[in-house]
Amino acid sequence: MPRRALPLVQHSVTFGQKTIRYSLGYSNRKTLGIDVHPDQSVTVTAPCGTSIELVETTVRKRTAWIIRQQAYFQKFLPSPSPRQYVSGETHLYLGRQYRLKVTEGIQESVKLKGGYIHVGAKNITPEKTAALLNDWLLAHAKAHFHKRLELCWEKFRRFGMPIPKVRIRKMVKRWGTCTAAGAIYLNPDLIKVSSYCIDYVITHELCHLKQSDHSKIFYELLRKVMPDWEQRKSRLERALR
Repeated sequence: MPRRALPLVQHSVTFGQKTIRYSLGYSNRKTLGIDVHPDQSVTVTAPCGTSIELVETTVRKRTAWIIRQQAYFQKFLPSPSPRQYVSGETHLYLGRQYRLKVTEGIQESVKLKGGYIHVGAKNITPEKTAALLNDWLLAHAKAHFHKRLELCWEKFRRFGMPIPKVRIRKMVKRWGTCTAAGAIYLNPDLIKVSSYCIDYVITHELCHLKQSDHSKIFYELLRKVMPDWEQRKSRLERALR
């Protein structure tokens, strides 16, 4: 009688800067199979008894193919609706969803109260709302990123490096980067996610100031100062899909 397939379990592997998340299941099949689905999810089905080390090695070897398949299916996914900047629309701030409440007012203002972001101005329009909200988010990003850097830096003091400057830079494919001169650049969109995720990006870049490449030494350092970095990275990627 054939053995029933076991329930799928979530796993991930990191290859360079790319993390592949996949659902792993075991069955009575003889070979390991990898499937990329139209929603870009990945399923790995392995013969019963296959070690997780062998599964991870195989997934890493197929990373380029997995990425190509996900890119192919990406073309068929619906594009996100453009922002309207009207009352009732939801916006992310530090990992929470807030509803936008636009009001006609005398003075320009943006305030966070309860579950709402209140935006007011005289003769307010969606364009004006967008400008006020984005300026508010940028100002809060600068302040919050500096605060989180100071907290994350405590684990790096013993290396004798000066605390880096943190700057804001809009980036299409990166959450953060750093320079040889010792500056860390963070994507302003990070203000949308929780401090738990922001700390991961900052810590990742701080590790690069000590070890510039993504070598084994780099990941050993990252795991030492932040043992749960993989969970943080996974949550970051899910939050901003």
